[in-house]
This record gives sequence, structure tokens and C-alpha cells, in this order.
Amino acid sequence: MAELVHLDVADGVATVTLDSEHNRNALSRQLVTELADRLAQADADADVRAVLVRSAHRVFCSGADLSEAASGGMEEGARAIVALQRQIATAGTPVVVELAGPVRAGGLGIVGAADVVVAAESVTFALSEVRLALAPAVISLTLLERFTDRAAAELFLTGRQFDAREAQAAGLVTRAVPDADLAAAVAAVLADLVQGYPQGLRETKRLLNHDLVARIDALGDDVAAQSARLFGSDEAREAMTAFLQRKR
Repeated sequence: MAELVHLDVADGVATVTLDSEHNRNALSRQLVTELADRLAQADADADVRAVLVRSAHRVFCSGADLSEAASGGMEEGARAIVALQRQIATAGTPVVVELAGPVRAGGLGIVGAADVVVAAESVTFALSEVRLALAPAVISLTLLERFTDRAAAELFLTGRQFDAREAQAAGLVTRAVPDADLAAAVAAVLADLVQGYPQGLRETKRLLNHDLVARIDALGDDVAAQSARLFGSDEAREAMTAFLQRKR
């Protein structure tokens, strides 16, 4: 089985690269498992001061793997996404996300859990769950800590596409930069982070993410169950089947 997530460490930075081009980095069981493993390896490395999560391809993440979702058994997958978001939020090492391409639905949970997010201006986002008879249940754990209330209401309920500048204004993205400047902007953030001492970085993250982690711990089981219930509903199965047929 080909590896879907790669880990490389150099100069105090662990680079975690999503490489599942066949399904546009959808959150399959394999990808989520490997991503959690690579993040754990990076966080355990005493030489690592920052973690960079990026995509090897045009799309950062297309959301849930609907081909797996359509076959049922989504509660385990939902719990894995809850755990992944918590892992990112509680990691002692700062997690930076580089966005060079589109992010959809469940992929926004990774973005919301990260400490710093740098996006190219051409990047688009969408919380498309409502258009599949679903709700952004599991990823609400992180996104409701990032978005303003009004932005969350509109973007969750409409499922419309929005760009990196709007994502920055809404609180999801730290910095939106011209596409040509993305690599330099990410490098600058990482260069600053590696100047920090591990204890300082770890304890500062704990302060910053106290409320986020408390929210995950309080609501994680409930939203995982809600997500599984919705994915298993007749309405959602009909919507997902129609969507998958349109893609063929």
C-alpha cells in the first residue's frame, strides 16, 4: 500500500506532506491514520521546533472520503477526525499549514486546529456539508473557535465558496498572500518559530488553545455521534450517491 503522508525533518522543521492525489487528499482512513502518525513522530522529535503541513498536489484537502462514507460505519472515522484535531491543538510543537490550493469541508478542520495558516490568495474554501444533507459537526469543534459568529453562520448554512482574503477576515487564515509570495511567507513564519525554546513554545500553545481543547473534550463524543447519524441517513446517502455519480 503506497504511503499517503510523508515526513521530512530539516533545520528544526518537520514537513508533513499529504500525497493522496487520486482522491484529492480526501480524509480516508489511511490518510487520517498516517497523518496522525507523522504528527506524533514530529512532536516527539526533540530537534523539531515547528511542523509544516502541506500538500504535494494542487488540492490541499477535499474533505471526507465520500466513497468510504457511502459504505457506512462513519462513527469511527468521525472520532478519528476529532482525535486528529485534538492532536494538532495539544501538540507541544507549533503546527503551520501552507495552503496553495482548495480546501473543502472536513479539510477545514485541520486548518482550524493549526496554530498558523498561510494561504495563497487564489485558494478557495467551502463548507459544503449542507449541500449533502450533512452538517459540519466534527469540524465545528475547531472552526467555531476561529470564525466570527456571523461568518460561521453564513458560511456553514450556505455552503458557498469563499476565498483566502475572506477567510483571513473571518479568522480562519492567519495571512493571505499573493500566490508568488507563498513559499517566502511560510519560510518566514517557520524561521521565526524555530527561534523559540521547546518549553516556551509548548507552554504558550497550552495557553492559546486552552478553550479550544476544552471544547473538543466537552463536545467531541456528541459531534462524532451526530456526524455518524447524518452520514448514515437516507437523505445524506441519496445526496452523496448523486454527488459521486456526477463526478464520474
